[in-house]
Amino acid sequence: MSRNFYVYSLQLLTTLVNDVTEDKRSYAMTDNNEQWFALHTKPRWEKKVAKLLDEQGIENYCPINKVTRQWSDRKKVVLEPVFKSYVFVKIGTMQKWELKKINGVLNFVYWLGKPAPIREEEILTIRKFLNEFQDVEITKLSLEVNSQVRIKKGVLMNYQGILVELIGSRAKVRIE
Repeated sequence: MSRNFYVYSLQLLTTLVNDVTEDKRSYAMTDNNEQWFALHTKPRWEKKVAKLLDEQGIENYCPINKVTRQWSDRKKVVLEPVFKSYVFVKIGTMQKWELKKINGVLNFVYWLGKPAPIREEEILTIRKFLNEFQDVEITKLSLEVNSQVRIKKGVLMNYQGILVELIGSRAKVRIE
């Protein structure tokens, strides 16, 4: 059975990073002082970077999704990364700067001038989601004026309304 899930990958990654940095507690770290970070890779290098990290014995996670691609002469199921141009790595402080030397790695995802750590729980949530739902379709969701919307965060969470105006990342909604 195929299920469609609408996830805007970069927005989800940004949410993961923001959730971690807004958390005022100290980050959960393992015994050997390792944390998860997101690496930004060259386009279409996610699986290659993950393989190079494996070869160096560095724990990494490149979430993969099965996608059916249609060509003019055939259909084929291919494995594509869920987060385009990103790979997660679990490393200690001392290893951090060595990763930038790996072919295909552009940089870390930064927040406030430092590589942004990602909580272990967030990585586990992504793994669990992809284990439960294997036919995930990822599309960019575009909102249009006069479309029905539901507020997901804040004081008005779960209220529904009509999108009146959309300017950049801000929206005006008439609540019904």
